[in-house]
Amino acid sequence: MINGVKIKKLKIIPDSRGRLMEILRSDDKIFKKFGQVYMTTAKPGVVKAWHWHKLQTDNFTCVFGKMRLVLYDARKNSPTYNKINEFEVSTEKPALIQIPPHIYHGFKCIGTKEAIVINTVTRPYNRKHPDEYRLDAFDNGINYDWSKP
Repeated sequence: MINGVKIKKLKIIPDSRGRLMEILRSDDKIFKKFGQVYMTTAKPGVVKAWHWHKLQTDNFTCVFGKMRLVLYDARKNSPTYNKINEFEVSTEKPALIQIPPHIYHGFKCIGTKEAIVINTVTRPYNRKHPDEYRLDAFDNGINYDWSKP
């Protein structure tokens, strides 16, 4: 596991009316602070990668569809430098993945329906000075093949 990455297994609670799933609570050990919550989606086969943050911690979960979340540790002073982690997250495999600053991350919709991802971040998005740094999903120095099944 990449140094600083944390996983919270999530539980779906069904009843006759539908389902409930707690994603992140302020009394969770994994909770750091609240910045904002946003939703992003990807259509089947679409890759949204690579990006990282200097200050922000991300808390990703997939609430509909299926995604493969991939992390890459480019921190040269990290004990897990150059390591890649892959996580399959869906309503069948619910989990919250906490991604610390300076970790490249991206995801691919690997289901047959659009994947809906909820991200609870520790800092609100700053439109004038975004804390977001990007690499091309395929043309970069990261040794990862998004085309693999």
